[in-house]
Amino acid sequence: MGYLRIFNPHPVKTGDGAQAEDMLLEVHLRDPILQVEVGKFVSGTEMLHLAVLHSRKLCVYSVSGTLGNVEHGNQYQIKLMYEHNLQRTACNMTYGSFGGVKGRDLICIQSMDGMLMVFEQESYAFGRFLPGSLLPGPLAYSSRTDSFITVSSCRQVESYKYHVLAFATDADKRQETEQQKLGSGKRLVVDWTLNIGEQALDICIVSFNQSASSVFVLGERNFFCLKDNGQIRFMKKLDCSPSCFLPYCSVSEGTINTLIGNHNHMLHIYQDVTLKWATQLPHIPVAVRVGCLHDLKGVIVTLSDDGHLQCSYLGTDPSFFQAPKVESRELHYEELDIELKELQKIIKDVNKSQGIWPMTEREDDLKVSAMVSPKFDSVSQAADVEVGTDLVPSVTVKVTLQNRLALQKAKLSVYVQPPLVLTCDQFTFEFMAPEMSRTVAFSVYLKGSYTPSELEGNAVVSYSRPSGIPRVIQCKFRLPLKLICLPGQPSKTASHKLTIDTNKSPVSLLSLFPGFANQSEDDQVNVMGFRFLGGSRVTLLASKTSQRYRIQSEQFEDLWLITNELIIRLQEYFEKQGIKDFACSFSGSMPLQEYFELIDHHFELRINGEKLEELLSERAVQFRAIQRRLLTRFKDKTPAPLQHLDTLLDGTYKQVIALADAVEENQDSLFQSFTRLKSATHLVILLIGLWQKLSTDQIAILEAAFLPLQQDTQELGWEETVDAAISHLLKTCLSKSSKEQALNLSSQLNIPKDTSRLKKHITLLCDRLAKGGRLCLSTDAAAPQTMVMPVGGCTTIPESDLEERSIEQDSTELFTNHKHLIVETPLPEVSPLQGVSE
Repeated sequence: MGYLRIFNPHPVKTGDGAQAEDMLLEVHLRDPILQVEVGKFVSGTEMLHLAVLHSRKLCVYSVSGTLGNVEHGNQYQIKLMYEHNLQRTACNMTYGSFGGVKGRDLICIQSMDGMLMVFEQESYAFGRFLPGSLLPGPLAYSSRTDSFITVSSCRQVESYKYHVLAFATDADKRQETEQQKLGSGKRLVVDWTLNIGEQALDICIVSFNQSASSVFVLGERNFFCLKDNGQIRFMKKLDCSPSCFLPYCSVSEGTINTLIGNHNHMLHIYQDVTLKWATQLPHIPVAVRVGCLHDLKGVIVTLSDDGHLQCSYLGTDPSFFQAPKVESRELHYEELDIELKELQKIIKDVNKSQGIWPMTEREDDLKVSAMVSPKFDSVSQAADVEVGTDLVPSVTVKVTLQNRLALQKAKLSVYVQPPLVLTCDQFTFEFMAPEMSRTVAFSVYLKGSYTPSELEGNAVVSYSRPSGIPRVIQCKFRLPLKLICLPGQPSKTASHKLTIDTNKSPVSLLSLFPGFANQSEDDQVNVMGFRFLGGSRVTLLASKTSQRYRIQSEQFEDLWLITNELIIRLQEYFEKQGIKDFACSFSGSMPLQEYFELIDHHFELRINGEKLEELLSERAVQFRAIQRRLLTRFKDKTPAPLQHLDTLLDGTYKQVIALADAVEENQDSLFQSFTRLKSATHLVILLIGLWQKLSTDQIAILEAAFLPLQQDTQELGWEETVDAAISHLLKTCLSKSSKEQALNLSSQLNIPKDTSRLKKHITLLCDRLAKGGRLCLSTDAAAPQTMVMPVGGCTTIPESDLEERSIEQDSTELFTNHKHLIVETPLPEVSPLQGVSE
């Protein structure tokens, strides 16, 4: 704001405010003040004067005072001695006896475009541009080496000798003249450089002994101490972002104490790199100095960015408190063991009853509900999307938030499975008053020629309670099947078929799927056709005599959505009828071969993508090498033939573009393949659950093992992740003996060479489940793990690596602090797996 103030603070009692006589002078200089320095800036006298740097002007003032009858009657005033109008916008300045002059100080100003302007008191001496300057950095002068030290925009410390600056080419005559060509002008050459890898906040040069001086540089994350020649004496990595610093003294020989203020309202004192003291400040310091005020040595003066000036000192009043002696008593170890066991039992009971997370309150701070519109949008939001020849519909979903307390910055995120897309998936509510209801609406539609793996969406709201505790609440919604599927013509033949058994009489398909009825075939209530927007067809048949339903399609993964929708609608139908004992089952052979074909196709695309990326990397290296060769030829003063390098460059460029297109195409195919693989995985988990009548918790364990990833990448893929999870299940809860439990699994997940190991483990998992294995989680690591094998002479599959590895460790040393999967009693006899010998 252009105000210059001079203070002479007096010590005051705690709680008293600042005194009026503490401020000696206040003057408004109109222009913003960038920097102030005190030195011998006026010719003819060695008295100290005040230099004030403005953005376009340098002013030098004399400060004088008139004594009054009392102390507060003293008067001070400043007088302008001279000023320099700058042709360039100033950034900072430094001063010193440049060139070894005696009895006076010279001033060097750095402009915003990297020019150093040197003033010999009332006259302008010369100006020099720093080579390669982009943004100005801090500037300091070293009198011992007679050099200027700064940090350039290249993030390196640079030192320039004063005599090199003085004899270099004038900045005002940058064009080459005839005299400069003859050698009268010299280039500006740097004395030494040091790369510190970060931008500097300040530079300070100190010398506390006669032998050497030190250059201190404060960076954004570190502070450095350098020798005169640019070598590092030491550096310190800072825990907090610094704001200012000051090397102020040398307490012991060879060490330097430094004050460093940071943005956490802290002031740290380091002796070289050792933290000696830390103190709290009421503000963030932007400048710090140490001085002697009123015979009080070591006063630390700090200034905040809002003009708060504070004088303080280090130290505390001595405390005479002594802690009383504690009466010693004998320890009874038996009683302590009994008490420890009781406490462990209480902790265990609490964990079992409440779980890991604390119980939520009866009345939530926020309630989230979602409602899917029963009808399509009158004007589809997917107007620019084409899936074959079909028109893509869209449906509106409304999410309502009802809060009990006042909330700030609640964020709503909505997720659906690709290729389903949302018109908007992020909503932010800056403030919600108590007992307020907010509703947002968005549309969902299909954007792709393949089917999603799920029709379930998820709305997640993150917010903070008034006490500051972050909370997350979610709400799931189910999209209608008709969003991605249309009525189709039933097909009598299909490559893939599934049969679902029930314990109730068959239900008319027209009542289960009223939106997919074909008006011309109302009499055929036991057959219904579905056609996805991508083009694939699925046929659903209900048996007239038995309690079975058959789903068939040309694509194995397309069976999932219709099968899942059939089971859900059957359960809802019988719940409305008041029937609670309805159950579905699967008694056919497990379709593992069809599942393995999808796994192989997905893995083949991953391998193909890896090869394409390696080939693209090789062509990119070749392209850059040819560019360097051509650039060398073009820079050569003596022209030389290109030797068809330009033709080779053009051909390599075309190869790079073609490979990049191939990588993108393979990534799209891999994404679609992963979606189909997830659909098939959902179907296999559903069939295993119906086949072995697994509970909800057991199905959740299978889903966690088979569907660990939401997104498939080259670094972490589905195959190695699922293989590790299934191997863990086979080695813990589904193990036959303690030998398998003692096996160590690899802690690194790398892409496998092929899928044979994964397919063996999946087959072995189904085999173990067929022989009575059951999955359940337990926090008791010492629980017994036993498997009861059913009578009937079932043989195991010996191909698994889990049975071929050598046993090197004792099983009692493993897995003592981790959750275990425990095998319960087996089910009665079940149908054998396809491809598994009895």
